[in-house]
Amino acid sequence: MRSLAVWTMLATLALVTPALAAPAKDAPAPVAVVPDKTADAVRDEVSKTAGSVTIGAHALAYQAEAGMLVVHAADPSEEDPRPADAKGPAAAAAGLSYVAYFLGKDADPKRPITFVFNGGPGSSTVWLHMGAFGPKRVVAGDGEHGPAAPYQLVDNAYTLLPDTDLVFIDAPGTGFGRLRGADKEKAFWGVDQDSHAFANFIVEFLSRHGRWNSPKYLFGESYGTTRAAALSLVLEQEKGVDLNGVILLSQILSFDNSVDNPDSNPGVDQAYALALPTYAATAWYHRTLPTPPAALEPFLAEVEAFASGDYLTALAAGRRLPEARRAAIAAKLHEYTGLSVDYLLQANLRITGGVFTRHVLGGGATAGRLDTRFPGDALDPLGKDADYDPAMSAILSPYTAAFNDYVRRELHFGEGRTFKAIGGLWAKWDFLHQPPGAPMKMPHATNVMPDLAAAMTMNPHLQVQMHGGYYDLATPFYAATFELEHLPIPAALASHIETKFYESGHMVYAHEPSLAALTANTAAFIRRTSGAGAAR
Repeated sequence: MRSLAVWTMLATLALVTPALAAPAKDAPAPVAVVPDKTADAVRDEVSKTAGSVTIGAHALAYQAEAGMLVVHAADPSEEDPRPADAKGPAAAAAGLSYVAYFLGKDADPKRPITFVFNGGPGSSTVWLHMGAFGPKRVVAGDGEHGPAAPYQLVDNAYTLLPDTDLVFIDAPGTGFGRLRGADKEKAFWGVDQDSHAFANFIVEFLSRHGRWNSPKYLFGESYGTTRAAALSLVLEQEKGVDLNGVILLSQILSFDNSVDNPDSNPGVDQAYALALPTYAATAWYHRTLPTPPAALEPFLAEVEAFASGDYLTALAAGRRLPEARRAAIAAKLHEYTGLSVDYLLQANLRITGGVFTRHVLGGGATAGRLDTRFPGDALDPLGKDADYDPAMSAILSPYTAAFNDYVRRELHFGEGRTFKAIGGLWAKWDFLHQPPGAPMKMPHATNVMPDLAAAMTMNPHLQVQMHGGYYDLATPFYAATFELEHLPIPAALASHIETKFYESGHMVYAHEPSLAALTANTAAFIRRTSGAGAAR
């Protein structure tokens, strides 16, 4: 079911209890926000509050800012870029909703600041905000679908706030944001259009908050990693912003490496090989391997060697592959995936992500795509492909409900508005991209590897940190490793890239031990690359 499988790419613990966090006692009266309900209205709005988060025995005070910042496809400083006598609809503009947190009672202009976003394309940033790094965190099911509301909101011991101020940005057309003007969707819904909108947001935010001299970071998840790679070059080339670091979670830079539907792109086989270690990790987790090894990581090293060696070579042979060799490869795939040799031969040694998640558990069950640890019953027991994602079904309601309550009750923003955790952008998205040095947008699958490579080359101090989950089949961890190993950068810059892996899925933070490690690794990266001290 291709459309649903693609939709679930939009990204994005224990039992829940009914208590929700109380409003901060020292919060000042919120700035009044009166939403304009006219059809095409879009304007800057802000609500400022104060709060605190307890980490261990220490309470940290912070200032919060929830609002809307308007950017134009042209100059973000212009209210309306049309000539004064122009008629017809206004030029395209987007109100991007955001939530920012600043440690302490007075913002420090030299503290690190990190701009955080999820992906999709078409996802708000509710996932990273409420699941990973914000000062409050929703407790949701880990590896299973938890009970319905009420959900528990807790102080987040894993927030990054001790080490960096945080700005969670919703993509144009998601969150509380809205678009207006002529050709508004065309102006913002595309690889290049989106990266320019985020660049305009960031430089405007830096100016309004006096943060131009702060160490600056991008943190992107899923399609947000695609955005971060393209955005890093736009900021470098067009805005004069040298970033200290780009942090990538559940990375996809080249869409030829997606295992969602590689069967629609015959002749490009590497996606099957790059997904194999995730297949193996999933089968190991669910105990469906014919001979299960004791430990995961040594097993994955063996699978990676086979995937990039014998398996990829066999796929490249196409119909020239001898039958005996085909049978040997199928036997090895059975050993690593648990799927039957007969099925693997019928599939011509090529298993898509949807086919694997539908069949790895056997019977009428299906595994998750965003996180293959999550099982569920198939809607169609006889279906070839997975018909929904149990992982997305498990996390969508807790995150959406908790944020809608929190943003209105504690941050005093959003009254009279609808929050869109996921917007319907995918079908209208312009995936064509103009990489650096190209005369036009290239008519092939999106690939922003050249952008990140160019940004690293132009700013030779730029550091990159990549995080991946072993059970992520939306953006397999070995595909991310492959992409970074193939970045066209000078050899001396290879040491500027580090990778971290976790026994979790696409939303690494859905598994609390992995969230703890993710925060520790990210915070250490920021401290190391900014020279900033830590409050933690």
